[in-house]
Amino acid sequence: MEHIVDRSGRMQAAPQVRSIHAARPLVWLSRGWADMSVAWQASLGHGALVAGFGLALLLAAAGATYLVPTLIGGFLLVAPFVAIVHYGLSRQIEAGETPDSTAAWAAVRHNPGSIGLYGLMLALALISWERVAAIVFALFVGADVPDLRNLAADVLFSGRHLGLLAAFLGAGAVMAAVVFALSVVTVPLLLERDVDLITAAVTSVQCCLRNPLPMLCWAVLIGCLTAWGFAMAMVGLVVIFPLLGHASWHAYRDLIE
Repeated sequence: MEHIVDRSGRMQAAPQVRSIHAARPLVWLSRGWADMSVAWQASLGHGALVAGFGLALLLAAAGATYLVPTLIGGFLLVAPFVAIVHYGLSRQIEAGETPDSTAAWAAVRHNPGSIGLYGLMLALALISWERVAAIVFALFVGADVPDLRNLAADVLFSGRHLGLLAAFLGAGAVMAAVVFALSVVTVPLLLERDVDLITAAVTSVQCCLRNPLPMLCWAVLIGCLTAWGFAMAMVGLVVIFPLLGHASWHAYRDLIE
């Protein structure tokens, strides 16, 4: 069995990854809904903050059309870090404790250095994605940027921007796949165990390599539910974001022994 050295210098067994059934993501959503029902005030309150912040960003980006789809994609990149409070709440419910969002946030102090580095990694991914999106728009659209009010119709249905659509979705899919693979269980693992960021990220990648079909299903569910939340003028994220956050904790429990 492989071992790692924790921050105190003690040897610990490296996290072991389980093989799971392809339908398990639906179980995670069910358990996430149950957790959200128990901690509904803290969960929906944090979901409302996230949705409000997202709406403010989209309104601020209204003058730069390319930033709107870029921010939607960027939201998926940083969501695993923002959902820390929901991991903490699910952990409290699992332990039979009264849900407390303040204590859930305080769990970050268990491993602040590695969690901070993870946040920095996601921030760099977001900046990189913004630059890639800007370059894609510049190459395929130039000065003829679609009006924000008609962005979806012009890009998706007019047939005039098929190259832009393919390049944008392709670049976004690659970026999202890399971040997803590095993030599936990383934050819950850092919250609960004395492991470093590299160990947690490698373990997350191993989860994807060992369970490609379940992880693909989970990624599709996250993408579709998040898109629905955005389509509801961000209001849907009030529920969708905490649901996915709680469900992600149960994904971690299922995937890691």
